[in-house]
Amino acid sequence: MTKNRILLTRRAFAAKAATAAAAFAIVPRYVVAGAGQTPPSERLNIAGIGVGGMGAGDIGAVAPNNNIVALCDVDTRRAAETLKKFPDAKQYRDFRKMFDEMEKNIDAVVVATPDHTHAVAAMAAIKRGKHVYCEKPLAHSVHEVRELMKAAKAHKVVTQLGNQGHSSDPIRRFCEWIWDGAIGKVHTIHAGCSAVNSGIDQLPRLKEQHAAPPTLDWDLWLGPALERPYHPVYLPGSWRGWVPFGNGTVGDWVCHVVDPVFWALDLGAPATIQAKVKDYDPKTQGDAFPKGEVITFEFPAKGARGPVTMHWYSGTEKIPRPPELEEDKKAVDTGAVVIGDKGTIMYGSHGAGGVRLIPEAKMKEYKRPEPTLPRAKGHQEDWLQAIRNGTKAGSDFAYGGPLTELAMLGVIAIKLPGTKLEWDAEKMRLKNSREANRLINPPCRRGWTL
Repeated sequence: MTKNRILLTRRAFAAKAATAAAAFAIVPRYVVAGAGQTPPSERLNIAGIGVGGMGAGDIGAVAPNNNIVALCDVDTRRAAETLKKFPDAKQYRDFRKMFDEMEKNIDAVVVATPDHTHAVAAMAAIKRGKHVYCEKPLAHSVHEVRELMKAAKAHKVVTQLGNQGHSSDPIRRFCEWIWDGAIGKVHTIHAGCSAVNSGIDQLPRLKEQHAAPPTLDWDLWLGPALERPYHPVYLPGSWRGWVPFGNGTVGDWVCHVVDPVFWALDLGAPATIQAKVKDYDPKTQGDAFPKGEVITFEFPAKGARGPVTMHWYSGTEKIPRPPELEEDKKAVDTGAVVIGDKGTIMYGSHGAGGVRLIPEAKMKEYKRPEPTLPRAKGHQEDWLQAIRNGTKAGSDFAYGGPLTELAMLGVIAIKLPGTKLEWDAEKMRLKNSREANRLINPPCRRGWTL
């Protein structure tokens, strides 16, 4: 699958999720409203930070039956469609100014900025007691993940990570099948994504000088990232392949692809992480992510579950074709192959889409268990209902934080290819590498600390 196809799949899924979420109206608990309307007492005042791209879909999903009161984006051209769609929303470029002026008029915030500004935007909202929906990955470093988790718990706000597949039916079926013993005890996982999020080919162009377009506030776009001149190779979405701003393919897709096994197997923190990378020198090419890598995570035994080894494949490195798969069947290029001592399951991205036992004969023989997990009406809707009901969302920061942390550890391993890093999750340190430990909490620009 090409990079464009991957991006199209991502956008198509977001569009479907937004449409599905919009189809469900909140049933009023105590106030009678007109047909198809939510009473004013249940409408939330929502602000958006980063409202172009994925943010446009997220805002569109939460808008029905709520009030979009403020929209913030550093790029007015990128955000133009959303700004036009909600003319009554007050417009901002700096979310700090937005909170200074409208703090009392905002109940909840949707954060869909580039990865490097997720944490500062989400933290600003949480510290003001605002509920937060934040696109994945939750943050840009392990330190940021931990700080957001602590803050969300301390301020008792309802949070949701934007890994939309977590609210799908297939991920629930996968969990129920695993818990039913469909493939026995899981010991190995091959997961990955064929998208190439890399800036390597563009590194020579960084010597060029460019002026930022007038519609973009480059200083605000940088946010906590260390000072550097504007260059068009970073935008609009290629920042994912640049270390100061994105997290490569592993950071962009682990929260989607690994989510099913992370939930079903209660994987938790890995004991070791090791990356193998071809044609990449982090000392001379360290500004960019490689075109592909294989990262191995080893998880210790936990409860009744034995140890699990997970191999992650990014970009040019492909998930091995399972030998059980029939010759006329397509292998998965973005998804996972989950191997147990009694069988194998294969699924796609965004919540185990297309989940099935392989070969097909096994799927036909399997007597599927009755559903045990409650079904969700949509990912954004799950968050909105949790706010109204005073409950937890399915992928809150207590769950989505450790999932994101797994991806951030993969990013660190890429910077030190070949080194088998030993992770102490309780002390938040890598036991055998001082260099790796410095990457747990990288420096940020003055004025942008959490």
